[in-house]
Amino acid sequence: MSWTPHATVAAIIEQNGRFLMVEEISNGKLVINQPAGHVEEGESFETATLRETLEETGCHVELTALVGLYIAKGEENGITYHRLCYAANLLQQNPDAELDKEIVRTRWMTREELVAEKSALRSPMVLACIDDYLDNQRIPLSFVRQL
Repeated sequence: MSWTPHATVAAIIEQNGRFLMVEEISNGKLVINQPAGHVEEGESFETATLRETLEETGCHVELTALVGLYIAKGEENGITYHRLCYAANLLQQNPDAELDKEIVRTRWMTREELVAEKSALRSPMVLACIDDYLDNQRIPLSFVRQL
């Protein structure tokens, strides 16, 4: 039996103590997540993060650092996900952008609001990424090399 890794990326975009999050439908349920998604064939992690953020929020961002690499097994599907999470600065937001069909809306949320809605978080990685970001964990973008 062969195994294919599920490489994913996410962006942490923070302004004034609030984080840009998305409400999306996953497996028929409304969940909260960072702008995130799968890396496509031939795509770098950074390019995937920029693309997913734009597709899910209508925001152009600039990546500033890698926050961490996270591994978690999906509770409902048993799939193991490998997520690279990046810190990013908001450059421009297009409020009229057409978002991915699974996205219900974007929300700016504090960590406390995320904890209050913990049961709605898409995975434990959501809060882990936020906590590492708040702990000022930053790895230079050059850590991940595209060859």
